[in-house]
Amino acid sequence: MVMRLQALRRLGLMLAVWAFALAGLAHADDPPQPRSETTAPTGQKGGRGGNAQNAAQAPEPHRLPADSTTRQTLDLPGRTLAFSATAGSIRVFDDKREPLADIATNSYELDGADRATRPVTFLFNGGPGASSAWLQFGAAGPWRLPLDGEALSPSASPEVKPNAETWLDFTDLVFIDPVGTGYSRFVASGDDARKRFYSVDGDVNSIALVIRRWLEKHDRLTSPKYVAGESYGGIRGPKVVRQLQLQHGVGVRGLILLSPLLDFREFTGTSLLQYVATLPSYVAVAREAKGPVTRADLADVEAYARGDFLADLVKGEADKEATTRLADKVASLTGLDQAVSRRLAGRFDVGEFRRELDRKNGKVTGRYDASVRGFDPYPDSGNSRFGDPSGDALQAPLTSAAVDVLTRKLNWRPDGSYEVLNGAVERNWDFGNGITPPQSVSDLRQILATDAKLNVLVAHGLFDLATPYFGSKRVLDQLPAFATQRLKFVVYPGGHMFYSRDGSRQAFRGEVEALIRE
Repeated sequence: MVMRLQALRRLGLMLAVWAFALAGLAHADDPPQPRSETTAPTGQKGGRGGNAQNAAQAPEPHRLPADSTTRQTLDLPGRTLAFSATAGSIRVFDDKREPLADIATNSYELDGADRATRPVTFLFNGGPGASSAWLQFGAAGPWRLPLDGEALSPSASPEVKPNAETWLDFTDLVFIDPVGTGYSRFVASGDDARKRFYSVDGDVNSIALVIRRWLEKHDRLTSPKYVAGESYGGIRGPKVVRQLQLQHGVGVRGLILLSPLLDFREFTGTSLLQYVATLPSYVAVAREAKGPVTRADLADVEAYARGDFLADLVKGEADKEATTRLADKVASLTGLDQAVSRRLAGRFDVGEFRRELDRKNGKVTGRYDASVRGFDPYPDSGNSRFGDPSGDALQAPLTSAAVDVLTRKLNWRPDGSYEVLNGAVERNWDFGNGITPPQSVSDLRQILATDAKLNVLVAHGLFDLATPYFGSKRVLDQLPAFATQRLKFVVYPGGHMFYSRDGSRQAFRGEVEALIRE
């Protein structure tokens, strides 16, 4: 009898454990429920004892506010757009269901559209460490901050204007701020969480997860989906699409890359291809000083860069005749001092070009946009100690504009600082093994091979020295025919943020609309 009771008890215990395991499996993807108790910070009233109900309602440290949805109306030339704007976040958990980070998103959804067929585009910038404010308030969002180069200064008004070139007419928009940018933040403490997110693969995994979670949260899984990335977004973009295809059951109709970096190998070490990539942009800057320039005006330079320039580079300085010929040709094309060009063997890195082009006037060019010039703070120094006149001046007004829109227009008020460009993220970034710098060209091949309906649009600015257009062109020309047939490459007057120029922004919007309406 005792043995029978013990057997029954063991059977009951096993059934209970089995039922508990099934319940845990059924909710494995659910976020953990908030705990019923909260400890007040040391030194505050209620640190010991206190009202349990009040403790349960205390805000969780580090957590972003609840999502805020507002109704908006945008009056634009020839049309009025009514839409809902949601500022909020998506919490990411680890495999133990412990919270890791809150990733902020700003979404804009047009009123009256069929949610099943209405396209939705997910946008992010690069850096690593850049928020999505550049694309949101410079190119695609409902409101735009004028980013007109030399006319902009840190003390310029951060007031945004209705954006006549917003993409909201033909697609809903979701702007994503990776962890450490915008208001996105870690919830978990310690280095493990940072190592997880501040890496090529961890970053891609988190962005793909946020896209899927947003689609679920907003009931948009059946919508046509697009992904847009700028700068380091060229590494993120193809990898995110690949992750969505393979890991999250989400297909993407189109990939849009703005001023992308596709392969770090061209810009590391002693690679000769870095000089091939930058030469057409150097010449574009020199010619633009004399009048408007288009890519068609640089056909001779592109042919030279691919041909005789590369051939003489490969011969190296061991061939003095080839080196002198190359140096003199570079000086002739760019207007750089011939003696300096010979001293550098015609091999100008970006920093050297930026300083030498207008050294006689004590000015340096921008890195993001080399057509913009600013004063060299140390013109007589043998060292290069200057910033970027085309980028540094944008950070203050862009930060203020983002905070103003989020708090005043969208009624979302997180604590802490908004990070438009967080240098600490890049400094702590794990780019992978040194012998295999990150590249996304392999992923681009894979996603185009996997989905015959996927199309890609790549856009660059002529005067961008951060990610020169000819570098991407050389890389994309290596793709097989099945890929290039569904890939369009466009180049506009302007820099890294070529959309700061009215004509370029308008033309690019037309290309994006054609891609999405296709």
